[in-house]
Amino acid sequence: MRILITNDDGINAPGLKVAKAIADQIAGPDGEVWTVAPAFEQSGVGHCISYTHPFMVAKQGVRRFAAEGSPADCVLTAIYDVMPDRPDLVISGVNRGNNSAENTLYSGTIGAAMEAALQDIPAIAMSQYYGPDNADLNDPFEAALTHGAAIVRQILDKSPTERNADYRLFYNVNFPPLPAADVKGSRVTTQGRRENTFFSVEPHSSPSGRNFLWIKGGPQHGACTPGSDASANLDGFISVTPMRADLTAHDVASGLKDRWE
Repeated sequence: MRILITNDDGINAPGLKVAKAIADQIAGPDGEVWTVAPAFEQSGVGHCISYTHPFMVAKQGVRRFAAEGSPADCVLTAIYDVMPDRPDLVISGVNRGNNSAENTLYSGTIGAAMEAALQDIPAIAMSQYYGPDNADLNDPFEAALTHGAAIVRQILDKSPTERNADYRLFYNVNFPPLPAADVKGSRVTTQGRRENTFFSVEPHSSPSGRNFLWIKGGPQHGACTPGSDASANLDGFISVTPMRADLTAHDVASGLKDRWE
């Protein structure tokens, strides 16, 4: 199997090493693992592509490249420039911090997996939830490293075969904020929404008197939709959420169409 790994935390991020270890297990001794990741951190860029300006790509080693672009740019770079053959699977992550609930909509980790799916390539985004039970471990990614390969194998084995789907499935996996031994298992979930959690801005003044704004996140451990990703993660489970790049509100569309006409 030929696997591409990328992320949004940057090519030197520790989570990318975890993704490489997971990919090596899946690819096997006869497989290939390629790395094309952002040269610098690209957290929060979503599905952004560098449509209006070019970017550089630098080879850093065997099958290892850094691109001065977004995670989605990295997927395009791998498919159309770096790799001689298309990947059989894209693994994006492992992100430092969760991409559950509303974080999904901002995540460059998700953006890379989404771009792979749009290119008709199976893709899995992987993120490690942080919390008081794992943040101070020698390896905060312990849960992802220990359970990641098994989760990927389950997805590849159990994912439905799709034909002629307008938007291909991809998967969002989040590992709970726990040591590996305390993980209770895995659950298939929906994307949730944390109550009273919003991004905002916090103003600061520089020594020169200029005003700057920092983007500020909301609480990550509050109540969330039952049966959803963040809810499962906080209950100690790995969440596996099937997704598509289709933003249509299908539950509304047919009824609205009838009323409209």
